[in-house]
Amino acid sequence: MDFSKPLKIYPTAMHACSYLPGEIARNAVIDPDFAMNMSVYDYMIKSGFRRSGNQVYRPYCQDCKACVTTRIEVEKFTPDRSQRRNFKHNQDLRVEVNNEGFKPEYAELYERYLKSRHEDTETDGVQDFLTATWCDTLFIEFYDQAELIGVAAVDKLASGLSAVYTFFDPEQGSRRGIGVFALIWQIHYAREIGLQYVYPGYWIKDCNKMNYKTRYQPLEGLVNGTWQALPK
Repeated sequence: MDFSKPLKIYPTAMHACSYLPGEIARNAVIDPDFAMNMSVYDYMIKSGFRRSGNQVYRPYCQDCKACVTTRIEVEKFTPDRSQRRNFKHNQDLRVEVNNEGFKPEYAELYERYLKSRHEDTETDGVQDFLTATWCDTLFIEFYDQAELIGVAAVDKLASGLSAVYTFFDPEQGSRRGIGVFALIWQIHYAREIGLQYVYPGYWIKDCNKMNYKTRYQPLEGLVNGTWQALPK
């Protein structure tokens, strides 16, 4: 890990929270001029940071600690009945690991996915959002025969896989539970290639779209600087 140059962290301006209505949020972001690399990022993700594009950040809210970064120890993961059923149901899908970068066909699938869930969300710039110039990002592709129905962007770190974003065909993806399948598949894949963790992102107890992560047990959260078990 190279910290030969100072690592500066800056607070952003305050803004409306994207997850908890009525709350005000801000982030701490790594200096964009810092020469980020995978070794440093692996250290930072263990300290609660994530990335969006090239920007590495973590929540830095004055009076709220609702965002808890999480990790799943893959050797200890035990799927529940619903997850086992989902994994079995989707065994007819073909899964490909693309380590050669973003493909143009991802953009159309991403746009359809977002418009089905967030009509007012800007769909431009998806490649910049999912990738980083310094990052080893895999694109896990899910095919129903020849049709691409889902993609999971995943960063490959020394300590584990970090889930960046998963998007899928609104009809097939919802029916099949591709979001669940994609995360379980990442856990199996991390175990297969000898990595210890999958980092599924921030858990927020009072946000429906962010509190599902405690269904994947055992799950650990970074709370007050210490990794500790989060109950289901």
